[in-house]
Amino acid sequence: MAEQILESVKSKYGAVAASTLSNDHAGVKAVAEAFGYSAEELTSIPADANMGLSCGNPTATAHLRPGEVVVDLGSGGGLDVFLASKLVGPQGRAIGIDMTPEMIERSRANARSGGYQNVEFYQSTIDQIPLPDASVDCVVSNCVINLAPNKPAVFREIARVLKPGGRVAISDIALKHELPKAVAQSVAAYVGCIAGALLIDDYRAQLLAAGFAHVEIVDSGADLNAYAKVENQSGCCSPSMAEASPFQLIESSCCTPAPTQSATLHEELTTLLAQYDINAAAASVKVFAVKPSAS
Repeated sequence: MAEQILESVKSKYGAVAASTLSNDHAGVKAVAEAFGYSAEELTSIPADANMGLSCGNPTATAHLRPGEVVVDLGSGGGLDVFLASKLVGPQGRAIGIDMTPEMIERSRANARSGGYQNVEFYQSTIDQIPLPDASVDCVVSNCVINLAPNKPAVFREIARVLKPGGRVAISDIALKHELPKAVAQSVAAYVGCIAGALLIDDYRAQLLAAGFAHVEIVDSGADLNAYAKVENQSGCCSPSMAEASPFQLIESSCCTPAPTQSATLHEELTTLLAQYDINAAAASVKVFAVKPSAS
């Protein structure tokens, strides 16, 4: 199952990387702004770095300082890496890790076009970070850890690469309730960042088990229906308009897209949003944690 999930994630996100989606697309820009990016931040980086895949803005809460080394897990087109690079400055380093070859190619092209000198991108899964022990000041991630089949391994790797006293600032999807079986077993829902998400209490417990301290997980209150903006769905699709129990199926509306075998990631997300009240069971969360200093 884990191998099937990884291949599905690679396939769907590789297709997004190969697409023309960018910050020049009104829907893509709207998604990023809905999850906390300012217009100034989005215009300060290459347009192709944003593909409407965020669920928060981790660099805004990471308190990055000049000279620091920051790593972005699941860096995609480089959106957060490029924002971080400006904050850590020429003496710092911003490193992106992504398992999808197409994403790495796109992010490196963005780095070249933007003239970035302090960024690096490596192809790898995030449970095997290709960096030395205790070499990083801060780890950020944006709506990616929910996609990892082995989350405890990811948290252990984050703890390994962080320096003592290093910190974590993650934006992610987490669950407020258990999912119904049909959704929990759906590969499309997994690739769409829902079925693989941890319960908030389990997220906290796994970070603590990996050795982190001062763990905080805060519901950002962001509306997950924002993803439908990429496909320009009208208001009649919005699950928030229905009074549904967590993940209760919502009757198909006039603008519910029909799923197809060749549906894109954003089309599948829009279908999911049109059928289920996502906000009732899931949340965009801000995750903070610190690796204890050596005693």
